Amino acid sequence: MGIAPKGPGDRRESPDERLDRLWGELLREVRVALAGVQLLLVFLLAVAFTPLFPRVGEADRIMYVVSLLLGAAATGALTAPVSMHRMTRGRGMKYEAVRWASLFTLAALALFAGMGALAILIVLRAVPATGDTTALVLTAAVVGGLVLCWVVPALLMRHRGRRDP
Repeated sequence: MGIAPKGPGDRRESPDERLDRLWGELLREVRVALAGVQLLLVFLLAVAFTPLFPRVGEADRIMYVVSLLLGAAATGALTAPVSMHRMTRGRGMKYEAVRWASLFTLAALALFAGMGALAILIVLRAVPATGDTTALVLTAAVVGGLVLCWVVPALLMRHRGRRDP
């Protein structure tokens, strides 16, 4: 991933100003994503201590563990920029920090989507009115909605950005 030489709207900014702006934007994005990951992870952690959890089937337990691990990995990926910043601050490595933090954030969003999908599937499988097939279809619909919200507009904007002068 490269960092474009010009800012949005051909904004005039020095390379250092651009990196500072990109870093600030990225950290604000991470705060939003981290809140969602933390909320779902706390819910998942609490589920194991409920009275009904021992009755959960083997397949749901496996999905639960995988979902929990995806949440832990997403948390790690979203907090990675903090440690990178602490360890490289003042060493002239802002470009690398922004680049790595961006990659970690994208990976965390993918992990978060997987965690959420599994959590939804587990809950839907537990609802007596929905069978396994319905649960899978509804979960796929949710994942499709996430792709429509998170990926498709960004890809369309990037494609359009390449065509515009």
